[in-house]
Amino acid sequence: MLLDFLNLTIDTAATLMAAVFLLRFWSQVARVRPPDSLVKFTLKVTNWLVLPLRRIIPGFAGLDWPCLLGAMLMAVLAATSAVWTTPYFSAKFVLLLSLQQLANWMIYGLMGLLVLEAIFSWINPNAPLAPFIQAMNTPLLAPLRRIIPPLGGIDLTVLAALILLRVALKLISVGIAALA
Repeated sequence: MLLDFLNLTIDTAATLMAAVFLLRFWSQVARVRPPDSLVKFTLKVTNWLVLPLRRIIPGFAGLDWPCLLGAMLMAVLAATSAVWTTPYFSAKFVLLLSLQQLANWMIYGLMGLLVLEAIFSWINPNAPLAPFIQAMNTPLLAPLRRIIPPLGGIDLTVLAALILLRVALKLISVGIAALA
């Protein structure tokens, strides 16, 4: 019981930290500057790991790869805490579980951004965070918008993106299971 509580605590903390690392990384991928309050929060939460990692891993292609590595380290921490007391504990299994966890976090993060965009479009398209969320979704939705036209004035690309992300989740879990 105590180990379950410890594992839950570690998994929750790692998930929240990874979300901030991935938000910082994705905002660079999308070439979006978050609102100042979000920038300050993100930097304060992630700089403890990103700054030392930058000395080892330089930025490349305009992206801050230490942010992604920070998220990966959080995935390793979560995976290790999940299996360290089981007979499945091995470096290979922890690595595969970590890669799956990181991919899941990335996909669920993108799904969350898509849901936020849909909510903002229904409730308050002029909300202060709405342009930021839309810009964060642009790399994902722009290719779909070239393929799927609005039907009756309704943009179905968010729904299509959510379906594709669910398919990606399933493919990742099947692929990792095949490797394990």
